[in-house]
Amino acid sequence: MAVRSTAAPPTPWSKSLAEPNIHETAFVHPFSNIIGDVFVGANVIVAPGTSIRADEGTPFHISENTNIQDGVVIHGLDQGRVIGDDQNEYSVWIGTNASITHMALIHGPAYVGDNSFIGFRSTVFNARVGEGCIVMMHALIQDVEIPPGKYVPSGAIITSQQQADRLPDVQARDKQFAHHVVGINQALRSGYICAADSKCISTVRKELTKSYTSNNGFERSNDVARSSLGVETVDQVRYLLDQGYKIGTEHVDQRRFRTGSWQSCTPIQARSVGEAIAALESCLADHSGDYVRLFGIDPKGKRRVLETIIQRPDGVVNAPANFKAPTTNQTNKSYSDNGYSNGSGSGKLSAETLDQVQQLLAAGYKIGTEHVDERRFRTGSWQSCQPIEVTSTQEVVSALEECMENHQGEYVRLIGIDRKAKRRVLESIIQRPNDPVGSSSSSKSTASAPTSEVPVNYSARSAGTATSTRLSSEVVEQLQQLINGGYNISVEHVDQRRFRTGSWSSAGQIQTRSAQQAAAALENYLNQYQGEYVRLIGIEPKAKRRVLETIIQRP
Repeated sequence: MAVRSTAAPPTPWSKSLAEPNIHETAFVHPFSNIIGDVFVGANVIVAPGTSIRADEGTPFHISENTNIQDGVVIHGLDQGRVIGDDQNEYSVWIGTNASITHMALIHGPAYVGDNSFIGFRSTVFNARVGEGCIVMMHALIQDVEIPPGKYVPSGAIITSQQQADRLPDVQARDKQFAHHVVGINQALRSGYICAADSKCISTVRKELTKSYTSNNGFERSNDVARSSLGVETVDQVRYLLDQGYKIGTEHVDQRRFRTGSWQSCTPIQARSVGEAIAALESCLADHSGDYVRLFGIDPKGKRRVLETIIQRPDGVVNAPANFKAPTTNQTNKSYSDNGYSNGSGSGKLSAETLDQVQQLLAAGYKIGTEHVDERRFRTGSWQSCQPIEVTSTQEVVSALEECMENHQGEYVRLIGIDRKAKRRVLESIIQRPNDPVGSSSSSKSTASAPTSEVPVNYSARSAGTATSTRLSSEVVEQLQQLINGGYNISVEHVDQRRFRTGSWSSAGQIQTRSAQQAAAALENYLNQYQGEYVRLIGIEPKAKRRVLETIIQRP
């Protein structure tokens, strides 16, 4: 198959007439264009409709196993260079196992690290995207350096280094999806190369004819056919081994499952699918009636990939269906939820609480919980729940829900703790008496006013306490406690698009020392920023640190 690649045109700044250097194992579709000094590494696939044009900024480097999908544009300015992994200067460097997806724009000077994912119609210009980053759809990355392993949500505009540094970490589910995209495109590359080879395609046709006439259809190997594992689990094992990952297994009984106290099974040293399946089945048999999970281990990065529960106490379950080629709904879910949907828990926590947990963990903060009954709530006599030592979102959610269950009919609040400074960065009530679901279930949307995190139309609990038709009694009482404690009060707001990146803007400080006037000022801010998140801030004036951050309005 002919490849449409041409030399760079002679220009006032370059008369080198440099030509592309394309590895023999790469597939470049004839309906794409590659111009100038472009290196295309081994096993790269360049899909139809792409334009890779090193005629102004030059050279370009596209490393092995990377996929450049339909409609992608790669170009560069004459001025400006990035340092590639080989320590040479490039206008554009794209690392190994990267995915540059449909209609994305990479404009040099630009660097995209190994194992990174650039989503549909996103733009990277005059920027560096670190190794293992996930950039979602319609995002703009400009004039910044994204640290390795960061997640950029859809629609985000990252144009300052402060925004880049505050991005959340990529989650295991995102890594799994990115690996899956690389695997799919490697299969497509092999398929396109085979389709252009008459010998290869005739062999495939013969195999298809044979399979249609056989009783078993597409037959799997004997080791797979004899396996008690699901087809998806076997495919996952094969994928992990093909990628060079080690395979591990862990088990836990029902009682310890809630606390995340997993224990390792016997190490799996197998390098073939059959041996790995036999070791998995041995672990399942030894721990029948327990949860068992499968995971891959990256020997270089010493990190886990693809953690999947393959057995529950009621029997064996398959690997998740999204390990296969995802459907439209599965793809949208992988793009949107960043790995912490309500599937992490039993649904008792609101979406905002899950977001808070995710942001605290991503920032390296410790998470704690406290509870108090209605009588002691007025005096602020909170007591600690069981310490939370785990660091995964699912395990933290389980611990939060356990505290809520143990203290039903009481207030429960989530605490974020800065370990180094030994101070609290967040205090947020997630359960109230007679409302165990917290903020998500109690809020009620109306056409005329934004929903609050807590119920509306509360009255004061006692004489002398401020009243409000927009704020809950808990928020009013928090105001009263802040004022009584001599703390300063301020308000911050953020729209839905910037909420995921934590880019809050200050709305101003409330100067009054009257709870009634402070409540009125808060209501004015809610009216001013309808359709946005609004949060109340308490600040200790001497130490200049925050003692309270609580969301009081959602879109």
